[in-house]
Amino acid sequence: MSVARCINGLRSKLAVVMGGQWGDEGKGKLVDLLSEKYDVCARHNGGANAGHTVVKNGKKYALHLLPCGVLSTKTVNLIGNGVVVHLETMFKELGKLDEAGINYDGRMLLSDRAHLVTAHHIAQDELNEKKQNIGTTKRGIGPTYAAKISRYGLRVGDLKDWNVFTEKYKRLGEFYPQLSTDELPKLKEYRDKVVEKKMIIDGVNWLNQQIKQGKRVLVEGANAALLDIDLGTYPYVTSSNCSIGGVQTGLGISYDKIETVIGVVKAYTTRVGHGPFPTELLDKVGERIREKGHEYGTTTGRPRRCGWLDIPTVRYTHQINGYASINITKLDILDELDEIKIGVGYKINGKEVDTFPSEQQDKTEVIYETVPGWKVDTSKVRRKEDLPKNAKLYLEKIEKHVGLKVSWVGTGPAQDAMFTF
Repeated sequence: MSVARCINGLRSKLAVVMGGQWGDEGKGKLVDLLSEKYDVCARHNGGANAGHTVVKNGKKYALHLLPCGVLSTKTVNLIGNGVVVHLETMFKELGKLDEAGINYDGRMLLSDRAHLVTAHHIAQDELNEKKQNIGTTKRGIGPTYAAKISRYGLRVGDLKDWNVFTEKYKRLGEFYPQLSTDELPKLKEYRDKVVEKKMIIDGVNWLNQQIKQGKRVLVEGANAALLDIDLGTYPYVTSSNCSIGGVQTGLGISYDKIETVIGVVKAYTTRVGHGPFPTELLDKVGERIREKGHEYGTTTGRPRRCGWLDIPTVRYTHQINGYASINITKLDILDELDEIKIGVGYKINGKEVDTFPSEQQDKTEVIYETVPGWKVDTSKVRRKEDLPKNAKLYLEKIEKHVGLKVSWVGTGPAQDAMFTF
């Protein structure tokens, strides 16, 4: 039986895959795996600040903007209205698919309501980062969402009439004094390709029609719940809603259509950029995890901060998103450790708490439980029965403290390195 057939989420007509930490949990691998059994893969938020790495048929793909379902040749992919689209990045990624011989004609669609990232947004992002030092990817994401909220953004649908688009583009000069039109000829090239390939659609109506016709839809979340603009560790967050509410606003589907939400959680914790990180390891163990796990950003190449698994953060994101179960990834990275700690609670001002606080995360003292390491290579393990005893104990501890079933476990980057637990 294939790995995909074992996964509980496949029984759902509409399943959502979401990150349960600060991103980089391995959502792309799971989406790729599941999408082979789904008709549609739709992305609802973020932009080219995402970095989903997928290994398929021995080849490694780094996707920043395209939904990971594009690698499954029968799945139709939609970039939803909640996504901000940088056309240059999109066509670079499509070019990689061309090189790999993956045909995406008729399978890559853009919601006409999605907003466009321009060179001006990227330039503004770089200026903002110098002032704020948040640790963003500087891909223009925040300024594009700001323009959207301020009601002077450019939308994908504007590309349909080049004269209209050009006028709106030039009006950006009112908001960006440094505006230059040098980008327009390149945008015209991308626009012509998008129109030629008939990629622009009314994404909201199209997706709801697919659901009405009984098509199976897989929703791909970018970033993660702890980076949500409203519910994350503000101000060290991204600029979109990365939690379950963002699925509804980012795709235009009602809550009652969502059947299953799958939380993806790394066997330890990482984050990129600044911000609170209670279980961070600033020692040789943290460095060891970083090197073995290749914890460097797919988008920026920056080294990720590494630490022990933080249970209160996972419970918090479950509270927000309502996971049916969780997928634990990269268990094999912990193979060589003598002992492994799990953050199960906090002390704040001497008082024990088991919830993730909205403030004072930097002032928390972590309460740990320690599990003995298993000191066995699990990278070739493909069945629960073959896991070392202490690895099973570690996973069972996670289930106990989060209050959720671990439905499947990842022990490597390859597509087949995933099994039910």
